[in-house]
Amino acid sequence: MEVMSVSVSSPVFRASQSRVFDYCVPIRKKTVIDRKFAFNCTNCSSLEVAADKPELLTNLVKDVDWPSPTDEIPFWKRKFHTRDVNPEIPVNKEKDSDPLHVIHVTAEMAPIAKVGGLGDVVTGLARACLLRGHKVDIMLPFYECIKKDDIQELSLLSTYSSYFDGNWIQTNAYSGLVSDIPVILIEPMNQFFKGEDVYGGSYNELEAYLFFSRACLEWMQVTGTQPDIIHVHEWQTGALPLLYWDMYCYLSLHKPRIVLTIHNMEHYGECRQEQLNKCGLDGSLYATIDKAIDDRTIGHNPERLSLLKGAIVYSNSVVTVSPTYLQETLCSGWLASALITNRDKYHGILNGIDTVMWNPASVAFLPANYHAQNTDGKKVCKQYLQRGLGLAFEGRAPLVVCISRLVAQKGLHLIKHAISHIEKHGGQMIVLGKAPDGRVHSEFEALANLHNKGSTIRILLMYSEELSHMLYAGADMVLVPSIYEPCGLAQMIGMRYGSVPIVRKTGGLADTVFDMDDQSQPEMANGFVFEGIDEASLNWALDRAFFYYKEKPIEWANIVQKVMQIDNSWNKTASKYIDVYNSIRVRW
Repeated sequence: MEVMSVSVSSPVFRASQSRVFDYCVPIRKKTVIDRKFAFNCTNCSSLEVAADKPELLTNLVKDVDWPSPTDEIPFWKRKFHTRDVNPEIPVNKEKDSDPLHVIHVTAEMAPIAKVGGLGDVVTGLARACLLRGHKVDIMLPFYECIKKDDIQELSLLSTYSSYFDGNWIQTNAYSGLVSDIPVILIEPMNQFFKGEDVYGGSYNELEAYLFFSRACLEWMQVTGTQPDIIHVHEWQTGALPLLYWDMYCYLSLHKPRIVLTIHNMEHYGECRQEQLNKCGLDGSLYATIDKAIDDRTIGHNPERLSLLKGAIVYSNSVVTVSPTYLQETLCSGWLASALITNRDKYHGILNGIDTVMWNPASVAFLPANYHAQNTDGKKVCKQYLQRGLGLAFEGRAPLVVCISRLVAQKGLHLIKHAISHIEKHGGQMIVLGKAPDGRVHSEFEALANLHNKGSTIRILLMYSEELSHMLYAGADMVLVPSIYEPCGLAQMIGMRYGSVPIVRKTGGLADTVFDMDDQSQPEMANGFVFEGIDEASLNWALDRAFFYYKEKPIEWANIVQKVMQIDNSWNKTASKYIDVYNSIRVRW
C-alpha cells in the first residue's frame, strides 16, 4: 500500500497535535486513517509514516518528550486532547430489526463517575446497544465531583419534585452526552451526592440511593417516559424494582420491565425497615423470607432487609456477569437461596470491554499507538512508563502491572507476595489502586516507602484513568490474583493492550483466560492460570510467565499478538442482553 508523509500543517495532524499519536494515510483511500505504524511528538517538524519501514522506530524514539519522575507535573497529568479522542467506533452493518428503549439506572458511569468496573460495564453495554440501533439512556446521580466540562451538550431538562422522608424534594434533571451516550443526571436540592468523590460523602449513602431510585421513576412518570426496559445495577438501585411493582405500575408507568445486573454480591444493600419507609414504601411488608429480608439476620433483633435480595425477587430478569460466577453464587453465599428460588430468570452473561475507550490504536494517553499487526509502539510505551516512574529501562526485564482496588477480594496477600517474588526474579512491578480500608492503606503505604526509592517496584496508592491506559500499554503482563472475581475487566483490557494475563482460576477469570501449558485446549491458550490461594501457586504461574518471556521470545511475541486479537468487545456479548430484554418486554 502506498503511503505518504503527513506534515504538521496538515488538517489530520492539527486535529490531534496535542496528542502523541500515530497516523498512516493510504493515498488510495484518503478518507481512512490507517494506523499501521509510527507515532509522533509535539517536537517533530513532520510526521514520517511508513508501515513497511520498522527501522523508523529507532529514529523517532529520540523525538519523544520523555518524562522524568522529577517533572513538576506527573506525565499522566499532562494535557491531553480529550477523554474520547477520535475513537474508532465499530460499525455494525446490520441494525436490530425491533429496536428497544432501554434506560440504565446506575450509581456509576465511565469515565465521568467511575470507581470500579461497574462504570465501564454500563458505558460499554450502552454503547454496544446504541450501535445496534436501540435507544439507550443512562440515569445517574449528578455527583458534585462530576466535571461539567466532561459532559457535552449539558442542559437543564426539567425540574420536578420527588418524595423522601415526608417531604417532596425539588430535583433537577439534566441531559447531555458522555462518550456519545445520552445521559440524564439527577440533582436533588439537598445534601445528597455532595462531596469530592462518587462515594464517601458526608450524607447517608443508603438513603441517598433510596431517594435516587424513586426520583428516576418519578421523572419517568412526570415526563411520560415509558421505556421498554429499566436496567438497574447493584444494590444502590435495588429499591427501584420494589418501588416500580408496588407503586409506580399502579400510577402511570405500565410498559417498562425490570432487569437487574449483579456485578458483585459482596455488598447486599443492608437496610433497616424504617429506612425503606423513607422512600414511601412500608418496610415491614418486605421483612419476609420470600421478599427482602436479609437471610443473615433472621432471628436477630432487629432483622434487616437486603435491597439486593429484594431486587432479585422483584426484577423480571436477573443477570450476573459471567457463567462461572453464576454457578459459584448458586452454590455458596447468603443470596444462594434467593437465586435458586429464582433460577428460571437468572442468567450468566460475560461482560465485555468498551473497545472504543480501550483502544491502543487510537487512545490519546499513549506516547505511541499500536495494534496487533504492529506492536512496536508498545515498546515505546514501556520505556516511557519506566522513565516517567524512575524504573530501570535498560535490559529486558519483564514488567508486571496490577491495577486493582486494594480490598480482600483482590487477593491482597498474593499482591504483596508478588512484589517481592517479581523483584527477586529480576522483574519489575507497578501496583495502581486505592485501599478504602485504613489498615490496608497503611500496609501498602509501608510497602511503598520500602520499595518506591528503588528501580524495580512502584506502588501508587491512587487511581488515574490516564495512567491506567499507560500501564496496560507499557506492561508485559497483567496480574489478577483475585480470591473471587465475578467477571474482571483487567485481564480483558490487558489483553486488548497486549499484556499477557496471569490470573487465579475463579469467576470470569476462568471464563476468559486459559493456561499456556494446558495441552487439552492449546487453541484457547492466552495466559497463565493458577488455582490455589497460596503463594506457591502464584509463584508457579509467575515463574512460567517469566520463562516464556525470557527464554521464548518468538513464542512470547506470538502470545502478545494473539491476545490482542481476541474479541472481548461488548459487540460480541450485547446480543445476549438484548435476548434477555426481548424475552420480558411488553409490546404495545
